[in-house]
Amino acid sequence: MALRRIAVLALSAATCALVPALAAPTAGAVTPSEQVRQAPIPLAKGGDQLKVTVTESGSAGLDGTHVLKCHPTGGDHPKAEQACRTLDKVTRWGKDPFAPVDPGTACTMQYGGPAVAHVTGRWAGRPVDATFKRDNGCEIGRWDKLVPLLPAAGA
Repeated sequence: MALRRIAVLALSAATCALVPALAAPTAGAVTPSEQVRQAPIPLAKGGDQLKVTVTESGSAGLDGTHVLKCHPTGGDHPKAEQACRTLDKVTRWGKDPFAPVDPGTACTMQYGGPAVAHVTGRWAGRPVDATFKRDNGCEIGRWDKLVPLLPAAGA
């Protein structure tokens, strides 16, 4: 009887040691929870609408206010279909495509011009109220990620 207990305990210990090793992901592997976080957000049909106001772009054709509707595409934005596709690509679970640059981020000292954009509305079921400028490398990158929702520099 004692021998049987020892055998059961040894087998249990071996199983407990083996299971985590089998379940552990290999280096560079994406776990199922990471796949969910990286997957695009399924966007609600009919609820995505943004108002984009651009000032000081240096081009009278780019300054002004436009409305962008997606799912289905509409509004008076001059590049509505491309803007909706771009927003769909950058929208991810847990990531706000309109989020400001994190405070304390080291940014290159570049100046991309005086253009300012203000975006308000709803995207992916969430309220949006974001301001974009081109006054350092981080802000330029943040702006450029949303072109053609925002006008391309020098356009």
